[in-house]
Amino acid sequence: MAKRYYWLKLKADWFSDKRIKKLRSIAGGDTHTIIYLKMMLLSLKDEGKLYFEGVEDNFASEIALALDEDAENVKLTLAFLQRHGLIEIGDDDEYQLTEVPTIIGSETASAMRVREHRERKKQLATEGRLLQCNTAETGCNNLKQICSVEREKELERKKELEKEGEGENGTPAPAAYGRFHNVFLSDAEGSVKSTPMFFITNLIFSRITPLFQKKQ
Repeated sequence: MAKRYYWLKLKADWFSDKRIKKLRSIAGGDTHTIIYLKMMLLSLKDEGKLYFEGVEDNFASEIALALDEDAENVKLTLAFLQRHGLIEIGDDDEYQLTEVPTIIGSETASAMRVREHRERKKQLATEGRLLQCNTAETGCNNLKQICSVEREKELERKKELEKEGEGENGTPAPAAYGRFHNVFLSDAEGSVKSTPMFFITNLIFSRITPLFQKKQ
């Protein structure tokens, strides 16, 4: 026969039940409440039933022996439970805890193993998704770092090109004002607004003449 586990499915407001609150309010109420809970646990396998087997002189003493509780406290607890309809005495020395049948939870050992296996798989899947998210985030951070390095390299290249474009004396290379074949004028030389036209013409011819002399 497969091994089966049992548990109590107490409601979240179980201690707010007026009968339980009254039980706790009497002298030694917390002890009586513990005895009641232990009786319910003891009755789980039989769906809330407890039996008097005649080991002791009376049912209260026998339950006290089973629960390792004081017999007088068990007797007071039983009286309270019977008065408030939480326990009923049946035939053949049978005692029924009326709440228990509706709050029993149980499953076989194999079912428990299957459930725990599914929970582990679910947990591993969740951890795997979290790992993927962390890996993706790390990849994005690495990409950002690479892009940042590339931008820095590009800026360095631009600076080097600007330096190469300067003359030996540190002055900027002539801009392409008035370009004629291989002749370039500087910004100052190519300023049409501030330079007379005849001066510009003479300047261009003075640059061109040496070129023709070299070719001859």
